[in-house]
Amino acid sequence: NSPGSGPGLFTSVPRRGTVSLMKDLSTAARIAPTSSVKLSKLEPDETFGMSEQDARDHTDKQLERLAELATQLAAIGKRSLLVVLQGMDGSGKDSTVKHCLGAISPMQVRIASFKAPTSTELAHDFLWRIHAVLPERGQVGIFNRSHYEDVLVVRVESLAPADLIERRYDAINQFEEHLVDEGTLIVKFHLHISKQEQATQLQERISDPTKNWKFDVADLDKRKKWDEYEKAYEIMLERTSTKHAPWHCVPCDHRWVRNAVVTDVLVATLDGLQMRWPELPPQIKSLQIT
Repeated sequence: NSPGSGPGLFTSVPRRGTVSLMKDLSTAARIAPTSSVKLSKLEPDETFGMSEQDARDHTDKQLERLAELATQLAAIGKRSLLVVLQGMDGSGKDSTVKHCLGAISPMQVRIASFKAPTSTELAHDFLWRIHAVLPERGQVGIFNRSHYEDVLVVRVESLAPADLIERRYDAINQFEEHLVDEGTLIVKFHLHISKQEQATQLQERISDPTKNWKFDVADLDKRKKWDEYEKAYEIMLERTSTKHAPWHCVPCDHRWVRNAVVTDVLVATLDGLQMRWPELPPQIKSLQIT
């Protein structure tokens, strides 16, 4: 099997020291449609054989390529890219935006974060608030949490009837397929962190005065339900990783691994469009401006 082409995810990749960065990294974490996902069997501290320095050097080169590809996307103006980030508290969603998408021009990026829905949002269907913040053609949209909260938090906290939540998986798949048909590329990342690393990250929010503002006591309540949330993520990944909108399960205990994998996936996705710079018509190109 090629990396990520079937069940097992990381186990389908040669271990420790044998992964070719340029060939394998962009697909190593991909979840193929109908795959069985068991997060407890996927190592959050996986390195894919990379040293930290190799990963950082590789990421720097890929960020240069990503910036160029994103500019081409804007120049052509026919497609958009939607990046979906989901993960346990402390998994590094904000950091991923900063380190993996910061190379793209701010004029081209639209970031949306989704918290508990407002009363107005609750008065509509669960995808209503998503439509309003989708990226325009030529833009890169980033969802820091997303419509998947409505099959994760809502499921674990029993905020909606089970049969309604069950129907939402198909609704999400149909919604995303429609977006792809209309020209939006969708790349989804589950940031896979260990419970031990989460403890480190949450403790840092308490100990570091510059991060106190990130701490929320509610995060500790969710931590007590780690197993329930992990199960909800497994169901979500199995039910909604599709050919048109695949999930990637990214090991995040080492942030330099996360950055390398996410950046590689984004570059591979945009490279797949085989974009060419738009050219001026001949009568314009022949002009001589004096």
